[in-house]
Amino acid sequence: MSNSILITGGAGFIGSNLCEYFLEKGNKVVCLDNFSTGFKHNIESFFNNKNFKLIEGDIRNFSDCFLATKNVDYVLHQAALGSVPRSISDPIATNEVNVTGFLNMLVASRDNNIKRFIYAASSSVYGDSALLPKVENVIGKPLSPYAITKYVNELYAEIFSNTYNLQTIGLRYFNVFGKNQDPNGAYAAVIPKFVSQLINKQSPIINGDGTFSRDFTYIKNIILMNELAMTTQNNDALNTVYNTAFGDTTTLNEMVFLLKKFLSKYDQSILDVVVKYGQNRVGDIPHSFANIDKAKKLLNYNPQFSFEQGLEVAVDWYWKNLK
Repeated sequence: MSNSILITGGAGFIGSNLCEYFLEKGNKVVCLDNFSTGFKHNIESFFNNKNFKLIEGDIRNFSDCFLATKNVDYVLHQAALGSVPRSISDPIATNEVNVTGFLNMLVASRDNNIKRFIYAASSSVYGDSALLPKVENVIGKPLSPYAITKYVNELYAEIFSNTYNLQTIGLRYFNVFGKNQDPNGAYAAVIPKFVSQLINKQSPIINGDGTFSRDFTYIKNIILMNELAMTTQNNDALNTVYNTAFGDTTTLNEMVFLLKKFLSKYDQSILDVVVKYGQNRVGDIPHSFANIDKAKKLLNYNPQFSFEQGLEVAVDWYWKNLK
């Protein structure tokens, strides 16, 4: 049975991949985006699909949120101002989008009787917690304005579940990568940025000595978790948060080694590009490694792509599209 799904931030990296997937499965998809960080070229191929509708609007405007949630079954809320450094340089804008915008979406979803509200949470909420791997019920103090906003999202979602019986599920994304990820701009994610630099024979600069580690998560694992969260019939799985990752850890040095290896299939000289090292970045978590047992148990999550498998596929896409 097809559903009507609102994807906020649907022109962004994760949002556009979700739009594509759910359209291919025959669902009706509404995309709400103001194109502040998303791009029309990510969704242009959907414009002639009768099941796709674009609403150009801003989650900071409640009327846009209310309009977008009308006659919709599910909300996949991806719209946010990402990036720790951006939140440090402009905490007000980050708060307006990530907190006020999030609250607008919750209220609109409640008022329009949405069946379930699934939202992009973040591994940044683990903050200064030294526990590895990260488990959902143990978090530390946030290390950035961005992390604060994402934690506030979880608190608001819980209140709306308890107070208004709105079904919510938060997905704590861990360092997502894949096609449609923008390599440009001051706040570009590390993998597409490094790929673009390596293709152009520019030395990527690692913050710190390269021993910081991440649970890099391929986009198809993210899509799977959104689908499981949307369709689960397990009441015990609702109104909570889940680590959304592969459940492994890779250092930045290892990541660059693999990037060079996969890119060298196309251009051997990329192996000779020198990697440089800079200062640790303010607000960065040293290590990010997810325990995914909760998602496996309650949502039957079984990630299909390891970091290395996903990276090889992603590098092929980057090579064709970033040159």
